[in-house]
Amino acid sequence: MKQFYKYQGAGNDFILFDHLKGHVLEDASQERIAQLCDRRFGIGADGLMLLEPHEEYDFYMRYFNSDGRPSSMCGNGGRCIVAFAQRLGYVDEEVHFLAVDGPHRAKVIKPNWVELEMHDVTEIDSVLSGYFLDTGSPHLVQWRDEIETLDTFTEGRALRNNDQFSPGGTNVNFVCGSAEALQIATYERGVEAETLACGTGVTAAAIVAVQRSSQQGQFEIPVQTKGGDLAVKLHYDGQRFSNIWLCGPADFVFQGQLLEQSYSES
Repeated sequence: MKQFYKYQGAGNDFILFDHLKGHVLEDASQERIAQLCDRRFGIGADGLMLLEPHEEYDFYMRYFNSDGRPSSMCGNGGRCIVAFAQRLGYVDEEVHFLAVDGPHRAKVIKPNWVELEMHDVTEIDSVLSGYFLDTGSPHLVQWRDEIETLDTFTEGRALRNNDQFSPGGTNVNFVCGSAEALQIATYERGVEAETLACGTGVTAAAIVAVQRSSQQGQFEIPVQTKGGDLAVKLHYDGQRFSNIWLCGPADFVFQGQLLEQSYSES
């Protein structure tokens, strides 16, 4: 039985397969994953994840973008796969798992609210009238007066493959507000479109907002995405951003079974 599950975190949606007891998705080719993520001819999602075993951690998170290619870290995906693992009874409230960017801790505060620890950040570069940093995935953050009327797709796509970010390109975030509250719109590489939320992008925006504030200490920054509300908790000592937690909903949407199709010519 090829069981799949659908989760979303603030509108950032994912297809998940449980591979802890054996392979369910036997064909994990780029073409097959892209087809499953297609919103017209497949299940539809921003990405696909495999919950895989690991000897030293609760599990390994294997993540693919909707184009079918293996991707860098996905923050909302990390929160959703933790909720998924708990739903299946593999983990309790405290979780320690491995992703492509290294180990992560997570806390399930309630069944649909997960907090994920992100890696420390020390480097922020000034690029293209914005800020470039890596929060598990590369992000360009640009401040705007407002984002309600912004054409995120057109402007994000123009910056995504700028030579400054060669060869892999970058995710692009347009942000307004301050460290007290932020609004954000994100163009995601690999999806090649605007997504309703991006966890590593929200984390990047919160970090830059604190740096721009010229303040130090402990912060909790609410971030409004187009798909819902997230929050970032972090500490800043003037040089290093640490104890960074991405917090928000991780909701089960539905589950189903893949039926293999066969075609014959008449």
